Amino acid sequence: MLTANAYAATSATEPLSPMMIERREVGPRDVLIDIKYCGICHSDIHHARSEWGEQVYPVVPGHEIAGVVAEIGSEVTKYAVGDKVGVGCLVDSCRECDYCQAGREQFCVKDGGTLTFGDTDKYGQFTQGGYSTRMTVDQDFVLKLPDSVDLANAAPLLCAGITTYSPLKRFGAGPGKKVAVIGFGGLGHMAVKFANALGAEVTVLSQSLKKQDDGKKLGADHYYATSDPETFEKLAGTFDLIINTVSAKLDLDAFLGLLAVDGALVNVGAPAEPLSVNVFSLLMKGRTFAGSLIGGLPETQEMLDFAGEHGIGAEVEVIGAEQINEAYDRVLASDVRYRFVIDTTTLG
Repeated sequence: MLTANAYAATSATEPLSPMMIERREVGPRDVLIDIKYCGICHSDIHHARSEWGEQVYPVVPGHEIAGVVAEIGSEVTKYAVGDKVGVGCLVDSCRECDYCQAGREQFCVKDGGTLTFGDTDKYGQFTQGGYSTRMTVDQDFVLKLPDSVDLANAAPLLCAGITTYSPLKRFGAGPGKKVAVIGFGGLGHMAVKFANALGAEVTVLSQSLKKQDDGKKLGADHYYATSDPETFEKLAGTFDLIINTVSAKLDLDAFLGLLAVDGALVNVGAPAEPLSVNVFSLLMKGRTFAGSLIGGLPETQEMLDFAGEHGIGAEVEVIGAEQINEAYDRVLASDVRYRFVIDTTTLG
């Protein structure tokens, strides 16, 4: 087995701490990646603190992984040593079901795919994520990163990027469409960048106007405070698509009222509490309330290629390993503009 330096959660209540972990040896179809950067996603915190069901410990979080190919197996054809590559939320799937065959591995009907961390892979090993110095991944679940985007800025594309790009594409964001983004954080700022690059008219709906200058600099045409009741009166019936990026309990009926006829409100945030909706908010205007997960491997590569063509990366604050626990607290306090990214050279 190979070894790697890592930062791991050892319980739901203890701070993350340094740990040496094992990685499998490079098999014929495997790629060994020297991890350079890994983004901190809110879901990392949920897993580390066992907030989404019972977690096995120790666990190394991280599924926004950017690095460089260090070694390839004898049958690898997609990558060469030195390539800039990424790994997102999945490292395997059954490859056989209809969804896997269609390139929608996130909906694998056998087991939902193998998560990058906190899961058990086909080798019987517990998967560990990107807060580490290297990892071994099947070539089919490795993605080519664009040369035009720095690795640190590219890392969050592997989750925050595809999470917002996928519903924008699915629901037709583009020229002539009015798109609103609820929340302007790690997900929200990516949604604004992609919606703008796709040619849509983009509006941010945030609790306050404190990030308005950033929003407009990154591609928003308009910026409104949802704490102002007049916002909902002024914008009623306006939008073709609303992407909700926040993980908080919202008044869905108020936001559905902002949709035009046939408009869609798509949730990508994952609040812990159930959300309720008055069905008449949907019926009377033919509106849709939908959810969206990440994307399959082909769509994720499409997103990365699009990001490369348009020079899109995340706005990041690069931190050292010793700042991870502080970063978790700051994420929960919405004190980051707009994604923490770990410099893995600080792992030792």
